[in-house]
Amino acid sequence: MYTIEQLIKYSYFDKVFDSSSLSDILDPLTGVISRPYIVGFAQYLIRENIPFTYGILDLDNFKFINDTYGHTAGDKVLQHVGDDLIRSLQGKGVAGRFGGDEYLFINLEDLTYNDKKKYLVSIYTNKKVLRRNIELNTCKPFITGTIGCASFPEDAVDYDSLFAKIDKTLYRGKSKGRNCYIIYVEEKHKGLEIQTMAGHGLYASMHSVSENFEKANGLRNKMKVAYESFRDELRVSDLYYVDGYDILHSISDPEFSAPVPDISNVMHSDFYSTNSLEEIAPLSKILYETLHKREIETVMLARVGMGDSSYGYVMCAEPHSLRIWQDDENALLFFLAKLIAAHIAVSGEKL
Repeated sequence: MYTIEQLIKYSYFDKVFDSSSLSDILDPLTGVISRPYIVGFAQYLIRENIPFTYGILDLDNFKFINDTYGHTAGDKVLQHVGDDLIRSLQGKGVAGRFGGDEYLFINLEDLTYNDKKKYLVSIYTNKKVLRRNIELNTCKPFITGTIGCASFPEDAVDYDSLFAKIDKTLYRGKSKGRNCYIIYVEEKHKGLEIQTMAGHGLYASMHSVSENFEKANGLRNKMKVAYESFRDELRVSDLYYVDGYDILHSISDPEFSAPVPDISNVMHSDFYSTNSLEEIAPLSKILYETLHKREIETVMLARVGMGDSSYGYVMCAEPHSLRIWQDDENALLFFLAKLIAAHIAVSGEKL
């Protein structure tokens, strides 16, 4: 828990204490700085043109801790992580709570890429904050977390842009499997997008796709209405499919087709997605080169099949965007693949 002495060395908090008490400033559960004041400090630093690194830490699978060990244990974990984060920043900056199991931190010293990396590595090693068991009375849960960070003014010159970049890098870390940190780098992350389905939930989206699919006559028309649904629901620019002869086709561009005979090399299960096309290159060179020519950067791919029978694949592939595919989007494409497979099994049509 922070003390007044630890905070008044920063001009922002020195002024805040003129009208607020320590209990007003601190989060009552964790003892780190509460959201309004940690955000206020970041905004103050930007106004004063003081460089700093801004980060967000999200504990991985925290719901599992609450569900398995109880909310009391969950609260204790949040307190421990808060205390450890305070210690990790001692002399460098301050930690705050964003909400739930998410923390914000401001680091005034580590501003270069190498210094940021060194600090973040320290969080994950030597049992300082993450990747460690927390000893409680009745259990000792193992704690990991995902971090995204960016710096002012190197990466952004206003608060909203800076926060958007730490939020994007956090989701990038989650999409890579969590338990990692991502430092914002303009060349790698400038096109990073976080998309969500159009506002009404997974069930409604599945119902819409299914209803339109069933109304259309013939597989080609069904694929067209599926594309229209995906365009509206997922805001994708195209929908692709791979037929039984391993030929890639575009729904929006009927003139396009290309052989991708090595596509099965990336499909170790019924579903595959990546936020970086480069991950495909060592697995499926022809598929990679075909997508690269269309300036594709991010791919979501589902097998169209029933049991041991495979009919092809359906794919969303976005150009000029390091889009982060969300779980509900993965589920919707997988659902479409099963709709197509069921229709093929009954009708005998081919992709």
